[in-house]
This record gives sequence, C-alpha cells and structure tokens, in this order.
Amino acid sequence: MSGPSRALVLGGGGFTGIAWMTGVLAGLREAGLDLGAADLVVGTSAGSMVGARLTAGLDIEESYQALVAEGPQRSRTPGERARSGGQKGAGGRLDPGTLLRWGWAGVRSRDPQRFRARVGRAAMAVTAPAGPAAHRARVAALLAVAQWPARRLLVTAVDAESGEFVAFDRDSGVDLVDAVAASCAVPGVWPPVAIGDRHWMDGGMRSMANADLAAGYERVVVLAPLQFGVGHLVPVEAQVRRLREHARVVLMSPDQAARQAIGRNMLDPRRQGPAARAGRTQAATLAARVREVWQG
Repeated sequence: MSGPSRALVLGGGGFTGIAWMTGVLAGLREAGLDLGAADLVVGTSAGSMVGARLTAGLDIEESYQALVAEGPQRSRTPGERARSGGQKGAGGRLDPGTLLRWGWAGVRSRDPQRFRARVGRAAMAVTAPAGPAAHRARVAALLAVAQWPARRLLVTAVDAESGEFVAFDRDSGVDLVDAVAASCAVPGVWPPVAIGDRHWMDGGMRSMANADLAAGYERVVVLAPLQFGVGHLVPVEAQVRRLREHARVVLMSPDQAARQAIGRNMLDPRRQGPAARAGRTQAATLAARVREVWQG
C-alpha cells in the first residue's frame, strides 16, 4: 500500500458507545479528518456496528444527526433508527448477577481462554431477555448493510464453548450480520449467536478494543468507550503501549463530560443523544492530536 498504513480501532461500549464513537467520528470529519479512509478497521462489540457502517460508506453526519434528533419522549422512525445505528427501547443492563458470574469465572480460570469458555458456558445456560432470532433481527435492522465492505474490516468474537478468539472478515465465509451479532452478544444480556455448529459471543470478552490486531500498521487511532481490563480481560492501554513500540498511536476515550452524558448504563439507548453530542464536542479538543498521528 502507498504511504503510511493506517488503522482505526473501534471498541466496545454498548448503545452509548455507538453514539459516542459516532459523535467523535462526525466531529473529526468536520475537522477534515476522515477516519473511514483507514486501511484497516477493527470492530469489537459496539465498534463492530460502527465499523461495518463506516466501511460500507454510510454517511457519518447523517448517523449523528439521527442520534441527536431523538428527544426523551419521541420514538424515531425505523429509517431514523437504521441511519443512526441505535434503537429506542432495545436496551439491557449488566446486572450484578452477571458481573458476579464473570468474576467467579475469572477466579476459577488459570488462563484467558479458559476464562472465556467459562463465561461462554454460563451465557449459554442463561435465558437471555431476547432470543437469538430477535437479537439477529435487531442487529440487521440497526446495521442497515448486509455485505462485507471492500475495505478491510475485522469483526471480533469469542467461541462461547471453547473460549477461542477470532476476527471475522470478508474471507471468513461468515455472513456480516451474523459476525456483528456475535460480536455484540454481551453474555447474560443477549444470547450467543449460532454460526455453523458453534456459538459465538462478544469479542469484548478478550479485550474491550482488541487493539493489538492493528499491529504492523504505522498510524493507529483507537476509540475506546471502555478501557478497563481486570483479571483475564486485557486492558486497552496495555495493548496500546505495545503498539506504540512500532507505530504512532492515539487513544481516545470519553472525557469527564462525556462520561456524565453517557451515564451508568452503557446499554441504555435513551442516553445515545447526549453521548453523541458529547463525543462531537470532545472531537474538537482531540482533532490536533489525531491529525498529528493520522496525517503528520
């Protein structure tokens, strides 16, 4: 490829993460920075939704406007929901019981793959509020694209039975909607997704961003609505430090104002409008740093 190779990493963060990243990307586009031109886009969970829409060429400004247009008492039309990548009334919550099961799985597991397998088995045993068919249909409606893009896109997921981590792409033989539905299948909230004879869950069960998949690229921008890493979950910052040994990297996460706009429940779609606005505002403060890495 000609010129410095560039990668965009989009991390997990639920409905509010989709909105915050959309706001940031719209704000950066307004500042003359088109991150959709990346040679590689890595999407995990919420990031897989944003990444698939971005690489498919959906207009980021239109997506942003659809998100902020929704007031607390107004339901959007199906067309508006599709354009924004969000959906009113389709939220969930990571309840204390789910978090306790994750923690217990970590304590009992000696390595990351065993941890993920334990979480996956627990997820398979839980009756999620929405069944597999409903989850896939919702993802298909929000995604608003059905084909893998020509631009390189990696969608991360974890085998719910073996704990194996994978990155689906257009050569994997996996349907794009299935791949994104799997990456967005938060254990205990949405059910693992059947692809062939296996079941797959949220790629965030390895890392909230899986930024290490951008290794080998010279310029990397990481949007991480969530950075934390505990137990066997790899912290985003640790992956970014390794990338910086050989690449120019900027890591962006919600600032204090954005965290307040997002609120405590990342799976609450009612917070998407405030999160998107906060992301766009934050983009203005980050544009110079991103330009230095992306274009400098």
